[in-house]
Amino acid sequence: MSEDNVAALQERATQGSIGRAAEEVRRVLADRIAQGLLRPGQRLGSERELAAEFEVSRATLRQALGILEEMGLIHRVLGRSGGTFVSQAKVERDLSQVVGVPALLRSQGMSAGTRVISSSLVLADAQAMDALGLDADAMVIQISRIRLADGVPISFEQATFPADRFPGLLELPLGGSVYELLETNFDTRPGEAIERIEVVQATPDQAAVLGVEPAAPLLSIIRTTLDDDGVPFEYSHDLFRGDRMSFVVRTPGRGGITTAARATSPIVVLRAQSSA
Repeated sequence: MSEDNVAALQERATQGSIGRAAEEVRRVLADRIAQGLLRPGQRLGSERELAAEFEVSRATLRQALGILEEMGLIHRVLGRSGGTFVSQAKVERDLSQVVGVPALLRSQGMSAGTRVISSSLVLADAQAMDALGLDADAMVIQISRIRLADGVPISFEQATFPADRFPGLLELPLGGSVYELLETNFDTRPGEAIERIEVVQATPDQAAVLGVEPAAPLLSIIRTTLDDDGVPFEYSHDLFRGDRMSFVVRTPGRGGITTAARATSPIVVLRAQSSA
């Protein structure tokens, strides 16, 4: 949520759109979150417990929690293991830069983690052949991983690389940044990336992997990464949790766009899509 929207919600609360008692509960809980007394991912008490603590009715408490949820400070999860939780901080990704997830998380003060699901040598499929410019019988390296921010899953990625260009990649430690491995061992650096972004709904399997509810919004990113010479070396499909990511797109004014920039600027496609 933008700062303007948060400010509008705060103003709405203080101007009497909710009762004075509810506003006091909202303010106290918001202060606890801001001061780190309530940590991201922490479960708040039950409505009964919170209402007793603040000496308000449950209807009043729900007013306060509703504003906090609209502000993005808390979220409520249904089910037997559900409850009200402090929201995790969002990861901001600048689409004008090609940066690996570990470096991105470190730059925002988060600890990066990885679970390698699989890594294998296989025949390239049609999509990989087209994106990487490979022959029909070409072999590729496929790596599937879950990315973690402060120990919580934020994305599931499946990356494909030409096997003949990166011999021995599968023998290297794949728990960190593959971009760093490629630069150190194969003198290959990302020059630019073409990314197509769609909003999709999580399938039951994807939801289980990412720790979200089925049909929760995910950001699907299909990326082709080129080296400094313009040769494609990575084709990947990433699924990011919609509640943990925000994207920045830097768009220059007409006077700042050169012919080269028009030809090489990232492609971003946004449209809603239901999962099969």
